[in-house]
Amino acid sequence: MDRRVRVIAGPAADSRGRIVEDFGELPQQPVDIGGRHFADPARRWAVLLDDGALAFFDTDQLEPE
Repeated sequence: MDRRVRVIAGPAADSRGRIVEDFGELPQQPVDIGGRHFADPARRWAVLLDDGALAFFDTDQLEPE
């Protein structure tokens, strides 16, 4: 952890930051109970962006800086 990365996909593309948590390989499943949507699929990496925002990404959305 604490590796510097650049976001290469999604709304934060071209942002930079450092990895603060690796949630590992989790199943990519949304959480829906009784027809109600509670959460989108989990992302693997928590990244503290240089602008101070905490964001979550999949491996294919990041590259080493």
